[in-house]
Amino acid sequence: YRFLTKTKEFLSKQPEQILRLDDAGKLYRELGFPRGRKVTKFISRYPLLFTSYRHSDNKIWLGFTDFMDQLLLEERSIMEAMEEDRVTRIRKLLMMSKNKRIPLSKIYHKRLIFGIPEDFRDKIGKYPDYFRLVVEDDGKQILELVNWDPSLAVSALEKEFLVNEDKVKKAFKFPVKYGKDLGLEENDVKKLNLLNTLPLVSPYSDGWKLDSWSLEAEKYRVGIIHEFLSLTLEKRALIHHIVEFKEEFSLTRQTYEMLKRQPWTFYLAGTEMNWAVFLKDGYDENGNLIDKDPLLVFNEKLYKFAQMQEEEEEEEEISGFREKLRED
Repeated sequence: YRFLTKTKEFLSKQPEQILRLDDAGKLYRELGFPRGRKVTKFISRYPLLFTSYRHSDNKIWLGFTDFMDQLLLEERSIMEAMEEDRVTRIRKLLMMSKNKRIPLSKIYHKRLIFGIPEDFRDKIGKYPDYFRLVVEDDGKQILELVNWDPSLAVSALEKEFLVNEDKVKKAFKFPVKYGKDLGLEENDVKKLNLLNTLPLVSPYSDGWKLDSWSLEAEKYRVGIIHEFLSLTLEKRALIHHIVEFKEEFSLTRQTYEMLKRQPWTFYLAGTEMNWAVFLKDGYDENGNLIDKDPLLVFNEKLYKFAQMQEEEEEEEEISGFREKLRED
């Protein structure tokens, strides 16, 4: 649904939420369709959501249908209701970062996985007690944390530990590196390894100061990624979502191998160069997301309308083909 998502966002920012079709055909990046393809082909896939019409200037324009306008009002209402939650997510990201500051562009580019609205940059001024926007000499805008909130410096894993200590203890394994010449019995090896399962180093601590290759530093980075994923709407992220923040979260090039060592907590899909990481705790035994954010529920409904329309068109084509056969 790349075209649907990007075109919805782009059109929403236009005056009167309309766009000349001639211009739309040139905006393949902004609207999310392949270069060299006709935009009308993609528009026609969603007749319930997008419409084109001839204006008084004799030009054809692209806009939303009345039905889509109603859906957008519903989405806006959800975003307004969830604003405090989104602000909290941004605060927690800043609190996890090395210097309590993140380039604004990074948050903007990855906003969708956290459910952060497109216009959040315009709302930063509403929260002077939380955020400070700094413009560096090169013009780069940096979002800084103004006040540290101890109540937010509690990770999802720490909360789960209070509820089910045994479950969390079994979620991570950090085997101790020892020489084979120690001659340890199997039970002794298990006991030794058990000492290094917990506790993780809090993602809200100064773990970035630890020796990069120490066991404690690895626990810290595992905790960072666990908390990062817990802040996403779908409890999952692609590699480029994570790597985008490698400097702020002190991640290393060994992130993929590090996560492979924690199969009880993370599920990796894809290849090392193009992979996604899922937080297993966020899903039930059938692979369904346990806790769905209201925005996710809305998106599912929106995509269902789009999918239903595509299926209806396919059914119409099949019906037309059958009628043609009967006529012949």
